Amino acid sequence: MAIPIINNWKSFFSFPHEGLGSSYERVILNQLLLDIKESYSIRSVLEAPVFGFTGLTGLNSLALAKAGCTLSVVDNNLERTELVSDLYRQMSFNVEVVNTELFTRLPFPDQSQDLSWNFSAIWFVEDLSGFLQELSRITRKVILICVPNQSGLGYKWQKANSEIPEDFIFNERFIEPGLIKHEMKHLGWKYIKGDYIDCPPWPDIGMNKEKFIGKYVQKLPIKFTETAVIKPISIIDYYRDQDPGFPKRMLRYSLLEQFAPQSFKKIWAHHRWMLFQKQDNE
Repeated sequence: MAIPIINNWKSFFSFPHEGLGSSYERVILNQLLLDIKESYSIRSVLEAPVFGFTGLTGLNSLALAKAGCTLSVVDNNLERTELVSDLYRQMSFNVEVVNTELFTRLPFPDQSQDLSWNFSAIWFVEDLSGFLQELSRITRKVILICVPNQSGLGYKWQKANSEIPEDFIFNERFIEPGLIKHEMKHLGWKYIKGDYIDCPPWPDIGMNKEKFIGKYVQKLPIKFTETAVIKPISIIDYYRDQDPGFPKRMLRYSLLEQFAPQSFKKIWAHHRWMLFQKQDNE
């Protein structure tokens, strides 16, 4: 399975050019997170693990922090934890950043978070059952798990064309929706809803999306701006209130996200999400 982020995560802290793929993904993800915030009156958020399958570590939950939620994030790499802390300080966000050796032992009180969640990161935990039990202990309202779409053509292509370092904690089985639902039901959580997400017009492959658009997609009857292809792209300025038009520019590519049938999204979308609610909170 090709996960370049395992090897190149540090480079994004010195040059935060995430490219079109991750930038679009973040805007679509923000829509989901803010909808959950409003639907369940979310005020406190835990993202654990914070390191997942995307560019600059630490940006996934900032839309919620920007919307007034208190935010805590957890990582198991001390150097990355320090870099994430520095990033938040530079962006003037007050976020609790925690380093832990084990995701099965998180330093948060019982029922202290309204929402706990992670994005394409659950396969990096050492013990799925123990980790979900910790999230269950900590979370009051809802738990959101986002995983790569294993039925997607891009996922299958990447899986066939790369390998995971032997010394890296990684368990592909942990991202199977059926297993996650089974574990959550055992812990007393009800599966509320879920869907495919991150369904842009480019495939889920390791190729730079700007290069892909320049080489292939420009030939299709879809309008892509030259700016999106040439200039470095990052959501950071949007979070700093310096680029309010960023989401609108990314949403130009959301035609498939909005209108493609589920049968198509099943083989094309890059991720899928599952939302769980405590049964006594229904």
